[in-house]
Amino acid sequence: MTLHSNQTEATISFTRRIFSAFLAFTCFAIAPLIFVYPLALVFADPLLTVRAPAEKADVIVVLGGDGPARAAWAATLWLQGIAPRVLVSGRGDCSSIRQNMMEGGVDADAITVECQSTTTWENAVFSEPILDRMKPLRAVLVTSWFHSRRAIACFKAFTPSVDWISVPVGPTKAYYALVFDPNGIQILKEYPKTIGYELRLLVRSLMQSASLSRPWFEATT
Repeated sequence: MTLHSNQTEATISFTRRIFSAFLAFTCFAIAPLIFVYPLALVFADPLLTVRAPAEKADVIVVLGGDGPARAAWAATLWLQGIAPRVLVSGRGDCSSIRQNMMEGGVDADAITVECQSTTTWENAVFSEPILDRMKPLRAVLVTSWFHSRRAIACFKAFTPSVDWISVPVGPTKAYYALVFDPNGIQILKEYPKTIGYELRLLVRSLMQSASLSRPWFEATT
């Protein structure tokens, strides 16, 4: 009985230590997020958003994702006469965005769709040849407000000949309300995505510069 009791007590003690260690680890892991998450939402607008007044342009480019809201805003801009043409980019909801815009009053003939891209990077890459055929001098980019900095950076990099204006869909809720909204997590995830894209675009720019300078270097060696 004594040996059995000692073994039971040892097992209970070990279990308690494991549970205590798990609780401590969880607290240390979660505690920073409790403070970081609200701050990320509060500073999302100045850090993640690029917003400018809508100006006359040649085309409105709408990115897939938050389809209904982006479609409604792009339709509003088209009806205001901001641009005569629309390009919808993004696999998954390109057709539904087109349909929503048509129901919102946009002429079907004014809308072109690109339905292959699955990322913001691909939005810019796959839209580039379409825009090259359209030959716009100025374009308005429509996406969600917290996605606008990353999106406009990509399009400026891949179509530098176009004067890009970011006119995103604005926030529909107060920042404190986003804490319990699904978009709150999307906003938090946008920070590392934006940093990653900035680094990726920097590497791309450096590689392009090296490629342009290579003939001169080879000629002098």
